[in-house]
Amino acid sequence: MTSKLLVNDKDIVIPGEELAEGMDFLPSSGSYRDGESIVSELMGMVKVDGKVIKIVPLTGIYVPKRNDTIIGQVEDVTYSAWSINTFSPYPAMMSMKEATSDFIEKGADLTKYYNIGDLVVLKIINVTSQKLVDVTMKGPGLRKLRRGRIVRVNSNKVPRVIGKQGSMVGLVKQYTNTQIVVGQNGVVWIFGEDPAMENLAEKAVKMIEEEAHTSGLTDKMEKWLKEQTGGKNELPKEE
Repeated sequence: MTSKLLVNDKDIVIPGEELAEGMDFLPSSGSYRDGESIVSELMGMVKVDGKVIKIVPLTGIYVPKRNDTIIGQVEDVTYSAWSINTFSPYPAMMSMKEATSDFIEKGADLTKYYNIGDLVVLKIINVTSQKLVDVTMKGPGLRKLRRGRIVRVNSNKVPRVIGKQGSMVGLVKQYTNTQIVVGQNGVVWIFGEDPAMENLAEKAVKMIEEEAHTSGLTDKMEKWLKEQTGGKNELPKEE
């Protein structure tokens, strides 16, 4: 039998899906050999390294979706666009048109707008079938993030961190007097004038992630935050 790869690198596969035919390919973690085929044993993302096929479990891996608001980091600047790390296997591109309403002359230095390492709140405007991602900075709340810290959470837990109509993250902001932005990609930005309150907010976010499966979590978190802070603070002013 002629060996043949049946999937592409970074494809999402399900348990039992055939990944390759023939004996030239080798299974690694998350895949196994069944006769002359290699098969996935779990739901995850394909990683092809030469002739070795590995499956990375999907739990916690963010897969970009249109209209998601995420926090990304500029990782490259070209003559006409910015390459954005989405903290997932899929980078994004932001064109000059989507970055600013300013008129930018041809050949202008784009780092004056966003430079490598800048953290930005973005909206995904398109995802192709090949997982090419386009993002925009045009829209409410989309901006460059200055100061503050980044916390990573499992992207599957983001709805719990946010809470119904923002109730959970609102509690944390109120009691710690911090600003918080939660990206759908599991990247959370926290900023507070008081480093101790920043630390408390980070601890609260991680607690919510760890206990996302429990019931009555909002009440539990409010009680804990009240104990830690001695009462309510005023909601912080947004930058």
